[in-house]
Amino acid sequence: MKLRLTSLALASALLAGAPVLAQAQAAQPARTAAPAAQGSASKLVLDSSSRIIGTLESRRAEFRKNPTALRQYVDTEFNRVFDRDYAARLVLGVHGRGAPDSDIKLFADAMADNLMSRYGSSLLDFNSKLRVRVKSETPLPGGRGVKVASELLRSDGEPVPIDYLMRNSGGQWKVFDVMIEGISYVQTFKNQFDAPLRTKSIAQVAADLRKGTLQAGGN
Repeated sequence: MKLRLTSLALASALLAGAPVLAQAQAAQPARTAAPAAQGSASKLVLDSSSRIIGTLESRRAEFRKNPTALRQYVDTEFNRVFDRDYAARLVLGVHGRGAPDSDIKLFADAMADNLMSRYGSSLLDFNSKLRVRVKSETPLPGGRGVKVASELLRSDGEPVPIDYLMRNSGGQWKVFDVMIEGISYVQTFKNQFDAPLRTKSIAQVAADLRKGTLQAGGN
């Protein structure tokens, strides 16, 4: 379940929010690192959540009839808030050292497309009674960015902790990792792809993802 939730987080473009975000509200003033030109990382999480959930709600019927329109919308939001190439380098780890940017992009795009093709429609099944509360924003060690700690609030269960690791890229905050109940997206897929990358090139693993013979997040 946690692995699938992590997969869904990427499939929904990480959207600076989970697939089931609604009525995002800040719980308390956040401690911030130096803000980017577009505002604080926490503000991005909240603004993106509100915008995305509103769009999914208002266009739900359209998206159900037209999966291509849903995919185009998800792709747009993914590129807006997620630093996919930087995250891909983290997932590749030692296998990506010295690799050209073209291979990194090939892998990043293949992994994201694989997940979104499998889980993208799940975005339309969110429960609008759920909401997100931002708890804090704290600097990451070594000036790597900030962690925005949040909770997914449910009416029928305990809050689900969701943390967003973000960095300032070109004057904008970008998500590069998501931790759901303490499980890291980057670490999850780093573990999964380690074995294939020991015997195949980055381009070959990307091709397997495209063909569906290798599934991000398992079967």
